[in-house]
Amino acid sequence: MEATSGGASSEAAAPAVSHQAEQSSPAAAAPLSRYESQKRRDWNTFLQYLRNHKPPLTLAWCSGANVIEFMKYLDQFGKTKVHVTGCPYFGHPNPPSPCTCPLKQAWGSLDALVGRLRAAFEENGGRPESNPFGTRAVRIYLREVREGQAKARGIPYEKKKRKRSNVVTAAAVSTATVSGSGSPATAGGNDNNSNAATPSAATAATV
Repeated sequence: MEATSGGASSEAAAPAVSHQAEQSSPAAAAPLSRYESQKRRDWNTFLQYLRNHKPPLTLAWCSGANVIEFMKYLDQFGKTKVHVTGCPYFGHPNPPSPCTCPLKQAWGSLDALVGRLRAAFEENGGRPESNPFGTRAVRIYLREVREGQAKARGIPYEKKKRKRSNVVTAAAVSTATVSGSGSPATAGGNDNNSNAATPSAATAATV
């Protein structure tokens, strides 16, 4: 009985020691961001896929074709309904009832996944020129997935519009031009000259 109680006390003390060690460790004080944690999980999943590949693959021999195979492998865990051509709901964004079409990985998820893995490859010693996640074949596959899912789901994927930022920049330039043109007349103290200069500057900025 005494030996048993002694063992229990020593076992209870062990977690306390390890807990103190974790607190004193610098790594424990700086947790990874959500993006970094997800990138690490994706990288470990991809390495596990290479190990389970038949025949097994090493990272040095990995190609864009293997990356595409990996994305197709992940489709079995997808949650996005992608209607097949013969489905009556093909191209319907909001089907009124369920169907038997397969679930796949959404294009947006695959695109973000490839971006994280591309960064992880180079962070783990890979050369940018041999990065399998940045190959032309991978880009073509992602584009085909995007276009195919857009037609099947009736939900077009539009690129982010940058016209708004250009308009804001042009407006800022116009404002700077107007203020720059009007300042000399104001400094002169002549109200008539300042009033006459303002419309001409605004007209020049508009043109």
